[in-house]
Order: sequence, then C-alpha cells, then structure tokens
Amino acid sequence: MIAQRTLKTLTKAVGVGLHSGQRVELTLRPAPPDTGIVFRRVDLAEPVEIPVTATSVTDTRLASTISHGKAKVHTIEHIMSACAGLGIDNLVIDITAEEVPILDGSAASFVYLLQSAGSVAQDAPRRFIRLLKPVEVREGEGRSLKWARLEPYHGFKLSFQIEFDHPAVSATGQAVEFDLGSGQYSREIARARTFGFTRDVEMMRSHGLALGGGLDNAIVLDDYKVLNADGLRYQDEFAKHKILDAMGDLYIVGKPLLAAYSAYRSGHAMNNQLLRALLAQPDSYEIVSFDKDSQAPKCFAQLAMSW
Repeated sequence: MIAQRTLKTLTKAVGVGLHSGQRVELTLRPAPPDTGIVFRRVDLAEPVEIPVTATSVTDTRLASTISHGKAKVHTIEHIMSACAGLGIDNLVIDITAEEVPILDGSAASFVYLLQSAGSVAQDAPRRFIRLLKPVEVREGEGRSLKWARLEPYHGFKLSFQIEFDHPAVSATGQAVEFDLGSGQYSREIARARTFGFTRDVEMMRSHGLALGGGLDNAIVLDDYKVLNADGLRYQDEFAKHKILDAMGDLYIVGKPLLAAYSAYRSGHAMNNQLLRALLAQPDSYEIVSFDKDSQAPKCFAQLAMSW
C-alpha cells in the first residue's frame, strides 16, 4: 500500500519573513492520518489553526497566503513544495508570526528540516487526485497572455516557461521540465531561489514589503546582471524556482496530483485559479489510492522508499 506519511519527530527552525522582516519560529510536528498540513498561529492570544486547502488561499500577491478568520500565514509555497517533493501528507506547523521564514530563499532548508526529522508511514492509504480530463485557465492575449493547465498523467510532472525582458534572465534557460519520477527534486529543484529586481525591491520596501530580503536569501538583479557574488546555483535557476513554487502552490489542494502541469508565465494567482477550476469540475478528476506499490506511479512508490 502507498501509505500516508508524517514526521518521526518534531523539528524547529528560526528565520525572518521575506516581506515582513519579522523574526519567526517554526515548529514542525507529526500529525495523525488524514490531518493534512495545518498551520497553527501560536503567537495569538488564542492559537488559530489554518488548514491548508485551495479555498483557504486568500491572497496571491507576491506569495501564497492562507487565512482563517482574521488569522493569516503568508509565503507558504516553499515549505509546501518541500512537503510535496518529499511526500509528507500530515503535519502541524506551529508558527510565531504571520509569515513563514524565507531562510535561504529556496526549499532546500525545509527539505533539510524534514529529512532531519525523518518520516514514518502511517496506517492509512495515501489518496491522490487523478486527472480524468484537461483543466486550463488563461488570461490576457498576445504579449500579456498567461496560462496554466493540468492534464491526465500516471505520475506527476511539470513544465514551465518564463519570459522576462532582462539580459541576465534571457541568457539562461527559460523553459524547464521536471518529472517527480526522476527522484531528483532535492538536487534539481529544491535549491532554486526566489528572485527579484532592484527597481521592484525599492518600490516594495516603500510599501513595507521585502523588508527581510537580501543577497543571502534571493537572487537580486539590477537592470543588467545578477548581483549575487556567487552567481546562480543552476544555469536555469529562474525557471526552476517557478517549478518549485508551482509544486508548492499545487500541493495546497491537500492531496498529491496524478497529472501533468504545464504553464506559461503563470504565478501564485493563476496556480490557485487552476486548483479552484479543477475542484469546480468534479467530472475532471477522481480520488484514488493504491493497495499495491506496483500499481502506483513509480515516483510515488520511490518517495515512500527514499526515506
């Protein structure tokens, strides 16, 4: 049986929020089967639990934000990507502020945190959302066109094309494909950092955003070049970070997808629109589990064995 998984033991991290600049502590705790991933704002007078679901996303400007009542958690996509890449189903995340720490700007630190805690199989089948027919969302026309699509696939793969009119970005690979079945998430995707342009950072800071951002947790570009002394971690790091984000955004649906995702100039908003479009069409998917590992796509059987 492909079983649900949680952590063997709790693990902790401390960092600052990318936009708030606030110090924040995370405690990742094991959780029972069918809990899903739940954030808990323990800094509030009465702690508030915010389950991660497609409909709990209330803001997608610059990051994915979930809410319950007035309680919010911003920038959940990188830790969600790590959970998707490693196959963690059930987790309670205690957080002491309203933004997940940016750490090094990628998912690598979250991968390390999860791996250091270890994972354990639970006595419950892992449930998947299997695409039965394509679902797509589109916006704009011509140069403003952007779209994202899910199609049936016995596994999980992503392809993403970016388009930035910038010499440093244009010189890199702007189209990336990644199949979870490669077993290379931690090596090929997780280390890709978020990126920003100095002109945008200055504007955001004037609005109280990007206060925790810098060269140690993002790729920063001026009008011509990458400013980080060590350069890029991958030749196509910009596009790979979009794959990283998409994996996190899609895992917000609450179950792993059996699907092929493709996108052109998509982002957090369109990824969430895609999930909502999927859920609005019940005939476009089914919920499945696998009694035998041999029935499951290789990538998900491998995930269970890799721990």
